[in-house]
Amino acid sequence: MDKFEIETAFETVNLFRAGAAAKIELNRPDSLNAWNGQMSSDLFAAYELVRDDDGIRAVVIGAAGRAFCSGADLKDGAAGGLTKEDGRPDLERSLHERYHPVITGLRRLPKPVISAVQGPCVGVGLSLALCADLVYATENAYFLLAFVNIGLVPDGGSSALIPARIGLARATEMAMLGERVDAAKAADWGLINGVFANDQFESSIGALAQRLGNGPTRSYAGSKRQLNNWIFDPLDNQLTLEAAIQQEMAGSADFAEGVLAFLEKRESSFTGR
Repeated sequence: MDKFEIETAFETVNLFRAGAAAKIELNRPDSLNAWNGQMSSDLFAAYELVRDDDGIRAVVIGAAGRAFCSGADLKDGAAGGLTKEDGRPDLERSLHERYHPVITGLRRLPKPVISAVQGPCVGVGLSLALCADLVYATENAYFLLAFVNIGLVPDGGSSALIPARIGLARATEMAMLGERVDAAKAADWGLINGVFANDQFESSIGALAQRLGNGPTRSYAGSKRQLNNWIFDPLDNQLTLEAAIQQEMAGSADFAEGVLAFLEKRESSFTGR
């Protein structure tokens, strides 16, 4: 099995190559790979490289450090510095410009995509993981729709990606209760494809990437088009709806309280307004 070797180093993302397989690695380990504006730019640049290279026939989405992604970087500002005329964070624009191109690009990439998840996989980071075709996790991974905990709603396509995998009842549980789903439960629910032992994770993902990279690429692409057409044809409309509702939430008192409580590391005191 070929070993992944660095090919391009961006500021917050690394691109590795091993034969016909590539790995896009989130590389902000000190922030648990929280997704900021620079990461959006770097992820899309890495996506374009794997999209345009016919020699790359399978892609892994992974991460450095002890977390896959802790979600949007609230320390970067709720909308990464984008604001509306009234001064509120422009979450709608931020989603359309910074997150959706990466998530839809990978979902529609005519090559198989594997997510390799270790540790926390939270918020929009969960959307990034689930936009892949196959999702595998380490034993210590967990999955969390944390939006409700700061007075927001699921975004990044998670309101489509999650129920497509686990159905309405469990998706509602994740969205409204905002509780962790550990790797074993996630596999049992069908949220992910499987769990590998921590000490076998890297080699197992590498072997799968090599298998797909050396497989019938056009067949994989055709299967992906069929599944996207049947399950995710309304995805663009859902992303638009998510962004619009998220912008509504940006004007709520509960959102302001949720973010402040998060930054102050205390329990939120929501008022329903």
